Amino acid sequence: MKALTLESYNNFSYNDVPDPIYGDDDVLIRVNSCGICGSDIHGMDGSSGRRIPPIIMGHEASGTIESVGKNVHSWKLGDRVTFDSTIYCGKCDYCNNGQVNLCENRRVIGVSPGSYKQNGAFAELVSIPARILYKLPESLSFEEAAFVEPVSIALHGVKRIPNLKSKTAVVIGAGMIGLLVIQALKFHGASRVIAVDLDEAKLLKAKELGADEALLSNEETVTKIHQLTNGGAEVTIEVVGMSATLNLAIQCTSKGGSISLIGNIEPKTEFPLQLVVTQELTLYGSCSSNGEYEEALNLIANGKIRVRELITCIAPLSSGAEMFSKLYNSEEEMFKVILRPDNEL
Repeated sequence: MKALTLESYNNFSYNDVPDPIYGDDDVLIRVNSCGICGSDIHGMDGSSGRRIPPIIMGHEASGTIESVGKNVHSWKLGDRVTFDSTIYCGKCDYCNNGQVNLCENRRVIGVSPGSYKQNGAFAELVSIPARILYKLPESLSFEEAAFVEPVSIALHGVKRIPNLKSKTAVVIGAGMIGLLVIQALKFHGASRVIAVDLDEAKLLKAKELGADEALLSNEETVTKIHQLTNGGAEVTIEVVGMSATLNLAIQCTSKGGSISLIGNIEPKTEFPLQLVVTQELTLYGSCSSNGEYEEALNLIANGKIRVRELITCIAPLSSGAEMFSKLYNSEEEMFKVILRPDNEL
């Protein structure tokens, strides 16, 4: 099969590689669409430490079942599917407790952090355990289905906050996940959503997708938010993961408020301990998703969460290196790039 392989940091090849081996409990999927995730960009240059070359990346994907393992009876050839990005064992205490995102033996598709290597879907074929498959609604296109993974992450981060209904929420970061978080907040009952970002184009998109206000991040942001909310937002969701944005999120939140932390670019950040303690803020870490795929599929299919407006371009897999370079260097305003195997175009 053809695949886009990260051979070394910032260096891709598009070549023939062996077809993936699939086990008795797996299915072989012919990939139709696979989105480039921000984590793939950070993996490409080695900054995340989670894409050690050589590796075939890609985990936001959809396609059709090509073959099934001998123990797989609930799926058939030709089924249109997507899959969870997390391969959970289903046997550890966390899995048995319904917390598959915290699985002791968790592996992520398209990731190689050193302890394991799990090739992903920037390829014509990918092997996936049948237990993490989801059938696509008939009305859902393959390229829209490639958004299910990031939508599920947004939903999980929003649902970490209890009693969200009728509250005012601030979203720090209006990139891909932030734009999906804005829509998820609205769907789950937030009465008012304020988006904050450094990029005016992203803020325009945030307004288009449901944000009530959009603020350019600067030295006046905290003051503006406190003025708009009479003392700070009841809920803040941080989707960047840096010291500056974490501190901004905490400063924007009202006394007794809640913060959901989705972003994790930096492994360590400066933390305003006294402010969190004296304001009695509650912080919720949010890791990946945990059972939100069905909801994500349905919300995309019925238009409650809009993703088609976020597709910048659909490009052949053979042009993947070029697309990664454009995203990495911010050569133009791009939201989501979908790669398709050349034979699917």
